[in-house]
Amino acid sequence: MRCPFCFNEDTQVKDSRPTEDNSAIRRRRLCTACGSRFTTFERVQLRELTVLKKSGRRAPFDRDKLTRSIQIAVRKRPVEQEQVERLINGIVRRLESSGESEISSEVIGEMVMDALSNLDQVAYVRFASVYRNFHEAKDFEEFVGRLSADDE
Repeated sequence: MRCPFCFNEDTQVKDSRPTEDNSAIRRRRLCTACGSRFTTFERVQLRELTVLKKSGRRAPFDRDKLTRSIQIAVRKRPVEQEQVERLINGIVRRLESSGESEISSEVIGEMVMDALSNLDQVAYVRFASVYRNFHEAKDFEEFVGRLSADDE
């Protein structure tokens, strides 16, 4: 594993342990050149996924990008990190087991919206505001109005 600080190829694993949900192995590493320590995670990957963007461009699926967008949506909400990890693991498992190697960004967005709607309504609206590209307050009003109508 290459050191992220000095880019040396020779690093040593100092400690390995499973994550709390046993979905990955957490490894503490030490660079033999600069002495820096860093952490890596090893996960099972069933297949190589490609995201088909709205523009038609293709990009490799990036779990970290998915994680960042969900973290932004749940920021300062009463949601445990373990719940977020389970949500992300569930989405990734569904994508990998779908049988498709190319998945549209719309499908991923809808999966996230569905998962967030069951986890936290505020996080759901936050994510929707970016995903659905809200431009003004009335966009929020209409979306939340539909949510209220669905609950009745």
